[in-house]
Amino acid sequence: MEGVSAAPPGHKTTAPASLSSTPDLVHQAKMDVEDDHHRRGPPLSDTPGGDCRNVCIRHARMANGSTNLMLQKSLEDLAPHEQQAVNTVWSLFSSSPARRRLLILRGLLTIACPSQLSFLQEALSLEMRLDPVELLPREVTLKIFGYLDAITLGRAAQVSRAWKGMADDDLLWRTMCEQHIERKCEKCGWGLPLLGERRRKARLAMNALPTSRAGETSRGRDSDVRRMLMDTATSAMQAQRSKTSSPTPSRPSSPRPSRFAPSSTATAPVTELPPALPLTRPWKHVYCERLAIERNWRRGTCAATVLSGHTDSITCLQVAEDLPHPSFPVLMTGSWDRSVRIWNLETGKEVGVLRGHTRGVRALQFDALKLVTGSMDSTLKIWNWRTGECMRTLRGHRDAVICLTYDKQLLVSGSGDSTIRVWDFGTGEVYTLRGHSEWVNSVALWDSKADGAAGPGGAATSAGDLGAPISNPEQAKQSSMGKYLFSASDDATIRVWDLYSRTCVRVLSGHVAQVQSLKVYVVGPGEDQGTAAFPASLLQPPATTPGPDFEFASDKKPMVVSASLDNTVRVWNVESGQCVRQQFGHLEGVWSVDVDKLRIVSGSHDRTIKIWDRDSGKNLHTIVGHKAAVTSVLLTDQSVISGSDDGEVRLWSFAPKETF
Repeated sequence: MEGVSAAPPGHKTTAPASLSSTPDLVHQAKMDVEDDHHRRGPPLSDTPGGDCRNVCIRHARMANGSTNLMLQKSLEDLAPHEQQAVNTVWSLFSSSPARRRLLILRGLLTIACPSQLSFLQEALSLEMRLDPVELLPREVTLKIFGYLDAITLGRAAQVSRAWKGMADDDLLWRTMCEQHIERKCEKCGWGLPLLGERRRKARLAMNALPTSRAGETSRGRDSDVRRMLMDTATSAMQAQRSKTSSPTPSRPSSPRPSRFAPSSTATAPVTELPPALPLTRPWKHVYCERLAIERNWRRGTCAATVLSGHTDSITCLQVAEDLPHPSFPVLMTGSWDRSVRIWNLETGKEVGVLRGHTRGVRALQFDALKLVTGSMDSTLKIWNWRTGECMRTLRGHRDAVICLTYDKQLLVSGSGDSTIRVWDFGTGEVYTLRGHSEWVNSVALWDSKADGAAGPGGAATSAGDLGAPISNPEQAKQSSMGKYLFSASDDATIRVWDLYSRTCVRVLSGHVAQVQSLKVYVVGPGEDQGTAAFPASLLQPPATTPGPDFEFASDKKPMVVSASLDNTVRVWNVESGQCVRQQFGHLEGVWSVDVDKLRIVSGSHDRTIKIWDRDSGKNLHTIVGHKAAVTSVLLTDQSVISGSDDGEVRLWSFAPKETF
């Protein structure tokens, strides 16, 4: 290459092609190296325009934004000679290499006044910021936002439009709902209610669909909480969204028959659907409506409604928000005045009274088809509560019927004669469980094969509860496998019965007075199974009772919450037989207790209602208002319902007014 000499300028060579091609190749190679050198970035001192290759991120943002427009408008406001001067300065700086730019800036800083330096300081703090939402791929940004809690996401949405679009992403808020609804979030330590009212509306919407459409919807639903979450954004709820444009649709008008019309007349056939059906409701709206209720729960903010009508003490109550008919939530209450009253919980109005027992009604449980009541007159009655007709009276106990519960197959009653009777709906068989030495005050069924926890009245609820009971004796016997009964008695014990073998498999002892009420809830393998609310040194040793060793077949284990006249609420690990926590706070005996995924509520002879954190046992709030002992309490997603010896039923609603 050194032997090749360049021709003088303007000299035309006539060398052969084979020889003349060599300098051309050399020249082309030099040009390629030069181009590549410029693409990679030559030395800063020789680079016109500073240290930017093509257009950097900052200049691209400036070009796409309104900065140039603002500068242009400011420039046009100047006189022509001033415009020329400013333009000259900008041009000189823009065409200068990096080293000269730095020199010009140093000089400007030297001659600038303090006010101008202050302006530069404020401007530079803004100009040096880079927005990661604009720079990073959307998938990466969503992954980052997924680590934020709800409050931080809400603040992120206020940064800019780009941030709001990312922070309001539906997938993020669906994940947020799954982390919080009916469970405690591992990040923040609190959860949100499921809102059975929304579940009821979804069922009403599904009933309004044509048969084929409703079948498609129902096949994709079960009792699992994850799928129940979807009722707010998919499935039947989607079809109903076309009726309203607001996040909180109004409840459909409810029929008002004199004695509740039969369920066959509940809904008229629907021939056509609205033409436009929105497909989704934003998960952020789902989260926010529940958050408003949860905040009231945490603050103890509630509004009280008094339901008056009974003339004597309230003994029992139950509410159902998800009935296919009527369209309003139904509350039933039993009393020493020998009646059962039916209330529209939406309006607080009494809509029906059932009379037939000759003494006080001590227990009741109802569903969409029937109501079962137990009375001090030693009988149980099965009612068609829509028409007020008593369809059957069950006799067998020698003393008052104090408690009852049922599922699809079995009806269980506890009595003052110290026995428990089990009635099989399908086969008609009746058998007795003996073991308690005093009144049986509370009973609860739990099926280890079912997905759900104990439902109203302590009966386990699941998708399998639909349909007729099994009438074949052998099959009915097999259906009891894995089914357990829990009973509480005045003898201060709780017994666990295996209904397949019909034997007592565990006795829970620890209370020092009559056990008046119990409820069962279920925990999974990764959930907390109870921690002491007070230091162990302040408690008696955990109560254990020797008994046959057994363990439940499923991963989900039952926990029992019990209330006693020894002024305490206790939580029991049934499998180990241990009392894992005692909750102190009531000044007199506790008559009733209820539990859900997040809270425990108890009613006492001291006229107060206490709300406890289910997992820690911490007393969250104390509600006062009754003028006599609180004899029965019930916990829903957004309210506490209580009955008292003062004859009043009170609804303590934690729902904001706009959602009620």
